[in-house]
Amino acid sequence: MTATLPEMSLPEWLVLTILSQRPAHGFAVAQLTAAGGDLGRVWQVPKAVVYRAIGRLLDAGLITAEGTEPGLGPQRTVYTATADGRDASARWLRAPVEHIREIRSELLMKLALLDRIGENPAPLLAAQRTVFEPLVTAIEDRRALSSGFDATLLAWRRANAVAALDFLDAIAPAQSRP
Repeated sequence: MTATLPEMSLPEWLVLTILSQRPAHGFAVAQLTAAGGDLGRVWQVPKAVVYRAIGRLLDAGLITAEGTEPGLGPQRTVYTATADGRDASARWLRAPVEHIREIRSELLMKLALLDRIGENPAPLLAAQRTVFEPLVTAIEDRRALSSGFDATLLAWRRANAVAALDFLDAIAPAQSRP
C-alpha cells in the first residue's frame, strides 16, 4: 500500500522520476537538469533545488541511499526510488496536466522522461486531450455570452487551448490521432 504523499513540487517529481528510472547521485541528476543537460533543454532545475528535492524525497521515504559511487573526487551517494516512490512516479508520469499553462513545463518534461525510457507517449497524449477538449468547449460557451474585455480574454484563452490541442495532434503517433 502506498503511503500518503506529501505535496510535491515539479522539481521533486522530476528528481523522483529520474531516480525511478535508474539510480543516480545528485550531481548526475543536476547535470541532466542543467542548461546543457538532456532534460534541462525542457526545464532547468538549479543544483541546489535538486539537492533540496533529494532531501525531501528521502524524508518522505520515496527514495533511499543505495550506496556510494567511488571516484577520484569525493564519494557521491547514489539514490534510488523505493517501491512507493516508483509507484508514485509511474502514476505522476502518466497523468495529464490540468492547465494549459502546464504544457511548457510539466507536460513537456513528462514527454521527455517517457522518451528517455523509450515509452510510447500515446496514452498520456490521449488522456491529455480528454482534459483539454472540455476546456475549449467551456471557453467557447462563455465567450458566446461575453462582451468587452471578457470576450477578448476568452478569445485569448480559446486560442491557447486550441493551439494546445493542435500540439497534441502534431506529436501524437499516427495510430492514436483522433
